[in-house]
Amino acid sequence: MRSYSDLFRTREFTPLFLSSCFKTAASTVSGLALATLVYRATDSPLLSALSMFGPSLAQVVGATTLLSAADRLPPRATVTGIALAFALGTAAMATPGLPIWTIFVLLLLLGLVQSFGGGVLWGLLNEILAKEGYLLGRSVFNMMSGVAQITGYATGGVLVALLSPRVTLLLAAALYLASALTARLGLTRRAPRAAGRPSVAETWRTNARLWSSPERRTLYLLLWIPNGLIVGCESLYVSYAPSRAGALFAFAAFGMFVGDVTTGRFLPPRVRARLGIPFLLLLATPYLLFALRPGVGLAAAAVAVASIGFGASLIQQERLVSLIPDELSGHALGLHTAGMLTMQGVSAALAGGVAQLTSPGTGMTVMAVASIAVTLTLAPSLLRGRTASRDRQHPEVSAPKERQSGVNSP
Repeated sequence: MRSYSDLFRTREFTPLFLSSCFKTAASTVSGLALATLVYRATDSPLLSALSMFGPSLAQVVGATTLLSAADRLPPRATVTGIALAFALGTAAMATPGLPIWTIFVLLLLLGLVQSFGGGVLWGLLNEILAKEGYLLGRSVFNMMSGVAQITGYATGGVLVALLSPRVTLLLAAALYLASALTARLGLTRRAPRAAGRPSVAETWRTNARLWSSPERRTLYLLLWIPNGLIVGCESLYVSYAPSRAGALFAFAAFGMFVGDVTTGRFLPPRVRARLGIPFLLLLATPYLLFALRPGVGLAAAAVAVASIGFGASLIQQERLVSLIPDELSGHALGLHTAGMLTMQGVSAALAGGVAQLTSPGTGMTVMAVASIAVTLTLAPSLLRGRTASRDRQHPEVSAPKERQSGVNSP
């Protein structure tokens, strides 16, 4: 699969793509509206950041208890059901007079529901396109996410200003409903990828199996921590520039779009494989500028350049997909998503705490320094893992067909 037109000629790719478009737009609009609502009510950078990214903390619970469901539930019904849950939860948060603590309870419940949703979605994408088409397909989803965030944050900022955060939340709920309908009507019924019932024990066994490979372990850490810390920077946009936060989010999304197009479509595989670490360093370095408290114009330029570095996740995912058995693709990619979102929630809390004690600019600077330090620490381990993989193949990766009957064993 070599072109974007090949992707859209593939059956089921388009409805899955459109459903995700609606869901990403809804998440973008609702996140900005909710962060604004909470900041107006509390005047707290910490609570504002947590309202936008804190629900990701629930992902760690799902990753350790529910993730085996990603390969053991019918994909169409699960994708549809998750979108419906978000539509109902988002509409409920728009209720006038709803206490702030109730909003956070709803957010955490939705985060728990989403904890295996990423595994279902990306496992289904891997099933529709097969491994050789996954990188190109995922790059299109990431580009869509960038475009949806650009338009969503810009539109959300206008809606919040002209209408209100609560009305904006209701519009986001309608977008989630459109996502559910598109998935239900456009996707075909598929059997689960793996046999057996979801369970906590099975989740733990599969997590341990995936974590047992040094190279996979390093890839997971690189996918989770450096960019999670930078999302902590993003969680402070509202408190850094309350009236211009939508512009900062839009420019960051534009940079991510550029990085995904470049990585997924134009970089040759041999070149792409060498750029994972440099892209992660690019992701963090421009945020050091926030130590100088730049104006909104310069800040927007900095976040756009930095966000090009999000292309690193495509590079690392491509390698991860090559190291996992087909029957565990949903679980493995769900573990990536759950860990990434968990780290985003942790980073939002850390960044918000630093900003609460100092300033949003200082919080961004601290997160950027931490991201650079983690990247440089993990880089040698990644090189060693790739060298070891060339010397010997892991049995569970090199011969998944022979192990299919033993999926439920560690």
